[in-house]
Amino acid sequence: MAEKYPERFAAWLLDEPPLTAEVLKTELSVEPIRADAVLLLSGQRILHLEFQVQVVTEPALLLRMLDYWVRLYRRYRIPITQVVIFLKEPPAATMIETCFQVEATYHEYRIVKLWQESPERFLQDPALLPFAPLAATEQPEQLLQQVAAQVSRIEPERQRREIAASAQILAGLRFPKTLVRQLLRGGFMRESVIYQDILAEGLQQGLQQGLQQGELNLILRLLPRRVGIVPVEIQAQIQKLSIAQLEALADALLDFTDLEDLTEWLQTHAANSTGSPEA
Repeated sequence: MAEKYPERFAAWLLDEPPLTAEVLKTELSVEPIRADAVLLLSGQRILHLEFQVQVVTEPALLLRMLDYWVRLYRRYRIPITQVVIFLKEPPAATMIETCFQVEATYHEYRIVKLWQESPERFLQDPALLPFAPLAATEQPEQLLQQVAAQVSRIEPERQRREIAASAQILAGLRFPKTLVRQLLRGGFMRESVIYQDILAEGLQQGLQQGLQQGELNLILRLLPRRVGIVPVEIQAQIQKLSIAQLEALADALLDFTDLEDLTEWLQTHAANSTGSPEA
């Protein structure tokens, strides 16, 4: 979403929105590492975004952000704004650090805690709408209903499908799977084009297989942005996963940093996969 709507993300996160925003290559040289999103703003500043589910990572997020900054600055030699967007509230005692410091070396970046953000900005902008289910609210189920209603109004149809899929994945970090399905795939959403598309995809092999194919297509589009090129043999393994396994992979891939993370996950979770959809 950040790469598809770079100006909208920059307008949300910066005090002075840029005139233009260009998506830059996210794989940084030397020992390859991949940033989540790197945007060139009006040709004068880079906005580097990282999306995190967990606070504790390996290597440590503090060190990774410094590493990203050095590599980006070495290549572009212009100011860099780094923002880490935390998607899920950690346990109460968890400390979220914002700077790396060892002796004379000091590096700081911004953080955004979605669970403390007002949902209004997200609800008003389709590009940011998938973040709304994770925003601050005293009535989370009502908020999810608002998200579903906003999704159903999005035009054109292709954008509606993309944003609905993203909203479903992120909502799964906060809400039970059954509720997400009920509100974003059923209920009054049955009258929306999104639901009709899911039905159309499933006409030949049944609705469940249609849903499974939708999950598969989304994951195969997201994975290269997290881990780089996915070999054909690994894609074949993913295509054999059940819909439950695909949903678990959709959640897990938010924490992947390289191809090894994906292969380890498949070894652990997909050993008994037969490729047949769930009943």
